[in-house]
Amino acid sequence: MPFESTRGAFPGTRMRRLRASNFARRLVRENALSPNDLIYPVFVVEGENQREAVPSMPGVERLSIDLLVELAADMVDLGIPAIALFPVVPIEKKSLLAEEAFNTDGLAQRAVRALKQAQPELGVITDVALDPFTTHGQDGIIDTQGYVLNDRTTEVLMQQAASHAAAGADVVAPSDMMDGRIGAIRDVLEDAGHVNTLIMSYAAKYASSYYGPFRDAVGSAGNIKGGNKFSYQMDPANSDEALHECALDLGEGADIIMVKPGMPYLDIVRRVSEELKAPTFAYQVSGEYAMHMAAFENGWLPREAVMLESLMSFKRAGCAGILTYFALDAARALQ
Repeated sequence: MPFESTRGAFPGTRMRRLRASNFARRLVRENALSPNDLIYPVFVVEGENQREAVPSMPGVERLSIDLLVELAADMVDLGIPAIALFPVVPIEKKSLLAEEAFNTDGLAQRAVRALKQAQPELGVITDVALDPFTTHGQDGIIDTQGYVLNDRTTEVLMQQAASHAAAGADVVAPSDMMDGRIGAIRDVLEDAGHVNTLIMSYAAKYASSYYGPFRDAVGSAGNIKGGNKFSYQMDPANSDEALHECALDLGEGADIIMVKPGMPYLDIVRRVSEELKAPTFAYQVSGEYAMHMAAFENGWLPREAVMLESLMSFKRAGCAGILTYFALDAARALQ
């Protein structure tokens, strides 16, 4: 329905009246940002006391499980409700069939167990996708032509999600964009008795150019060797298609919808949250973070003000949750 203002003409209506004082601005503020809205994505590596900087993401580090557990304590103190895990898999454990993805003693599975033992109230979200585990860097099992096989990939994703839930993951987050995988994963979780394990579906994940620093961080950039993911991730030109993807995943048993990337796709967030009325999250991805950090480090933009403004834009668009590498700094700023 088109917007029709109920306000009278100037000077009876002066829109600036409600902006003239701090108390009024606070009272009429339409959206609020708090640590409750934040999810911190982290990269976990093998070993002990390992801390590796990610050059394309200033301030972001890959951490071994022991240091990750220490970080989790800080997150709980700051009121951040959840952490999202992304394993950095050694090259010798990558394969064509991604068997390491569902290894019960794999890096992600061990990290989940350690986090849940140390901080049982912290929500642990795991990435369900095969690109960290494949020698070619694609999110699935490929045929001889390099095409990602949908149903064969789903079989592995089911095993991966089940292994994460068994380790104690609170949320499994399929980010692969295979058709039908949400229903298959939901069935596996139900059959195994994991009835309260949430599924956060990357239902509207676009074939974006903003993912480069993330692929550096997880070590898949060299594997994909200039290839693309156009055959399964969404075309950035499409909006209606995202609604179909999200509705299908909700129908199959998804609890939460993810839109990725974030700020360039806030129009999609708005449509999904308003039209489907489901919990909608978005990911302020590595490229967004890297651009912000470049501007901050060069003194072109004020760090805290722009960081918080960017996150408020997610809330204004309709996000119930935001994955962001600024989570720790934002939570401190919001104290």
